[in-house]
Amino acid sequence: MENKKLNLLIKRIFIKHGLSLNHAKICADSLINAELVGAPSHGLSRLKMYCDRISKKVINPKAKIKIKKISQSISHVDAKNNIGFVAADIAIKIAIKSAQKTGIGLVAVKNSGHYGLSGYYAEQAVKKNLIAMIFTNAPPAVAPHGALKSLFGTNPICFGTPTGSKVPFILDTSISIINRGKIRVAAREGIKIPEGVALDKFGKPTTDPKKALEGVQLPIAGFRGSGLAWMVDILSGVLTGGNHAGRVKDPFTDFSGPQNIGHLFFVLKPNLFVGNSFNNRIKDNIKTIKKLPKIKGIKEILYPGQNKFNRLKNNEKKRIFISKSVKKDLEDLNIK
Repeated sequence: MENKKLNLLIKRIFIKHGLSLNHAKICADSLINAELVGAPSHGLSRLKMYCDRISKKVINPKAKIKIKKISQSISHVDAKNNIGFVAADIAIKIAIKSAQKTGIGLVAVKNSGHYGLSGYYAEQAVKKNLIAMIFTNAPPAVAPHGALKSLFGTNPICFGTPTGSKVPFILDTSISIINRGKIRVAAREGIKIPEGVALDKFGKPTTDPKKALEGVQLPIAGFRGSGLAWMVDILSGVLTGGNHAGRVKDPFTDFSGPQNIGHLFFVLKPNLFVGNSFNNRIKDNIKTIKKLPKIKGIKEILYPGQNKFNRLKNNEKKRIFISKSVKKDLEDLNIK
């Protein structure tokens, strides 16, 4: 199926589940982008989950999102349990507008849900020549350092900045060695996960994705990764009014109520401290690092975001690959 037709199909499915045309477009565009940048774990494989949560009334696509303006630079968004894509779209646009006006935009979101890739929103700010930092928490997957039970989510950390070129610097990384979405896709498609990324429920290393989902994921950098996960839980959960300390519900298996995920969007002008020299300074920074001697077999030292940008440009010309399981989801959801 051509990508444009696929986008139309996804919009139609979301509209069938109660979203407005505009909101359906926001959701579809985000899912398609995830596929194009090479992150299918945050793409079409999650469509059924969003629709299931709407059908089970733990996402309310009709809810009117409330925006409280605290100052010219700061806003608090209550998503009212609307779908996460829409809440995040509103929040990043407010943060961008505030930053353009005052230099800084800070927006907290509560009562939201999973919103896809954080980098998708950071890139929107970078396209406006702004720097962005984004935090969001997630359902329990990672055990705090020293604990036997998972509590922290994979809690992604995202940073984006203009580079003085058409390729933005976008660091979008979970605090776990592998993001949970990839494990879910592996479980669904019946393939193994890499060694050293997860433990089963008995605390033993596993490459079985289903056992990994029952157990715990391992954080990056040991106790340091655990500390970063805790930081994100505070910034996106405690600070915003969202769920925290392991209370975010699993979107695939727990339909007992809304997730109440929290997000934090921080956007600022890059010229706040160094004026118009930022552009030259960031170019110098990247050029200096790229000129370093390279390890054998490495052609180029890449900064975060380069690979995804290249994949996006290459994949825009191709049809998105649809697995058998995702194809079945699309057929079933479209019929319903």
